[in-house]
Amino acid sequence: MKLMHIGDLHLGRSLGDYDLKGDQEYILDRLIDIVDERAVDAVLIAGDVYDKAIPSEAATGMLDRFLNRLAERDVYTYMISGNHDSDERLNFGSSLFVANHIFISAKYEGKLCRHTLKKGDEEADIYLLPFVKASQVRHFLPEADIVTYDDAVRAIIENEDIDTTRCNILVAHQFVTGQGEDPATGGSESLGTISVGLVEKIGCERFDDFDYVALGHIHSPQQVGRSQVRYSGSPLKYSASEADNAKSVPLITIGGKGETDIELVPLKPLRDVRRLKGKLKDLLDAANVTAPDDFIYATLTDEEIVNDAMGIFRQIYPNTVKIDYDNSHTREIEHVDISKIADNRSFDDLICDFYRQMYGCEISSEEMDIMRDVAREAGVLHETD
Repeated sequence: MKLMHIGDLHLGRSLGDYDLKGDQEYILDRLIDIVDERAVDAVLIAGDVYDKAIPSEAATGMLDRFLNRLAERDVYTYMISGNHDSDERLNFGSSLFVANHIFISAKYEGKLCRHTLKKGDEEADIYLLPFVKASQVRHFLPEADIVTYDDAVRAIIENEDIDTTRCNILVAHQFVTGQGEDPATGGSESLGTISVGLVEKIGCERFDDFDYVALGHIHSPQQVGRSQVRYSGSPLKYSASEADNAKSVPLITIGGKGETDIELVPLKPLRDVRRLKGKLKDLLDAANVTAPDDFIYATLTDEEIVNDAMGIFRQIYPNTVKIDYDNSHTREIEHVDISKIADNRSFDDLICDFYRQMYGCEISSEEMDIMRDVAREAGVLHETD
């Protein structure tokens, strides 16, 4: 049997000022193409289906169409929630979806949802572990010794009656580490849940009872520990830090217990995300311009600030997301000891110095008024200042 592993769809996401609806619809179409071309039997969706807890109408529409197309092909779908998803919203209608072989687990309720997938003489037990926090697990397993997320996942798996003689598949959305090695993050993941020391990390050895572990949460496709514990990565690039990622979708062929073959099928987006660096004149020279519809993050090395650089750049690359600078001025700022800058200095003095170092000129009174208004809104400056 063949399984396709995807995750971190982040439906409804934007990139800077740009709506990604067309790009996401395009990549969902490509996933359906792979299902058709490779005769996929089941799709594993490892969380972060939506980008926001309250998804837009466009986002829910995309998921609805995608799930319907899978159901029309009699493809089984196993889907869990991620940290971006709302448990209630993703779980809505799940009992009705079962009739169309769509199985959703959006909230841990003390036991893992387990479904048996059959094809001919082959069988695989598929376990669904939605995104969980240690506090949630303690509520259902009060007798277990749970302090960390690693403890929580250990307790969850120990609480299951897993027949290790059978082929077992797990779908999970957590931050999983290898043997003393963290996975490479793509930069656009929500890292708030994984950045506090070692508390939030889960060792890949917790999943030794499973023949394949379909992970979501990290946007860079990669294995963790052994090859059968894998992040599919997001199907699209959602930040400049993912520009060098080669996006793909794992296609898992199960031939029986211990017979697992993994093929990474490349994914080509409608529009790529690229980083460009150089002088503005050189970057926009016709001889150097390629794929102008791509999403562009540009770093200019011009020593002088280019007036309306974004407007100029977008004449050639209309989907330019961001422009920054790397020159002698910015490098000088990088070496400034920030801890000593603010000693006994007023807000106006600090802003004037910053502006002078960035742009080589004095800030105008109108610009200073804008900076004061922003600082008051942010709560770093009082109304009387």
